Amino acid sequence: MSRHDHERQDAAPRKLDKERYEKELERLQAELVAMQQWVIENGERVLLIFEGRDAAGKGSAIKRITQYLNPRHARIVALPAPTEREQTQWYFQRYIQHLPAAGEIVIMDRSWYNRAGVERVMGFCTETQYHRFLRQAPDFERMLVEDGIRLIKYWFSVSDEEQEARFRSRAEDPMRRWKLSPMDVQSISRWEDYSRAKDAMFAATDTPWAHWYTVESEDKKRSRINVINDILTQIPWQYVEPQEIEIPSRPAEKDKEYERPSRADQIYVADVATNLEKAPKPPRK
Repeated sequence: MSRHDHERQDAAPRKLDKERYEKELERLQAELVAMQQWVIENGERVLLIFEGRDAAGKGSAIKRITQYLNPRHARIVALPAPTEREQTQWYFQRYIQHLPAAGEIVIMDRSWYNRAGVERVMGFCTETQYHRFLRQAPDFERMLVEDGIRLIKYWFSVSDEEQEARFRSRAEDPMRRWKLSPMDVQSISRWEDYSRAKDAMFAATDTPWAHWYTVESEDKKRSRINVINDILTQIPWQYVEPQEIEIPSRPAEKDKEYERPSRADQIYVADVATNLEKAPKPPRK
């Protein structure tokens, strides 16, 4: 059985030890910062595509990847549904403007593969449009790679039981309820339809120049560690000696000519944080 045949339905892996996870995550994030400096210095263009089941952990992985990166050189692209005008364009057209320029890392939180996934399953595209996409996607990606873009495609895999558990957790959490859409809920009842669509997508678009790499995401902590490590492994970066930055001394007080206006002339936000000093500490759980 090949790695593309079925999503794993094995027993859930043991949860990673929190302390070890956080220590390794910090190490990998430091490596990402160093890798980004290499990308900037060498004018590299990096495009990471994150696809997978709803609630498979794509968003939380992207958050950890970009946490310490320079936002001027790292972008997350998460496009809404196409407008009426965009629906009349060549399908790939609205994605092209978001491709990386020199020195940039772009992470697509879902991408043109919407057509092979949700659009296919939910009937948002015609049969002709769907099959045209499967023919054109490999050629489109070949052009990107031939032009020098480092393209890596990740599929986040999660079991149906774990997906449902995460949906229920989101539904009960007012801080994360926005992540749960009616479209997401339908993915539970249409699990097999999405599985077939994913299998067909892999068969047509897993190419020598743009392979799919599956990230087992039954445990989100494991998936974050594994995908960051894979990115660092696949991109042939090297450490770039950072430029030394000399912090100048402040001018002597006698040399300062600036006089600050009276604080009474400015409007300050209320200092509600002071109330926290007076409030009793909550008991430890």
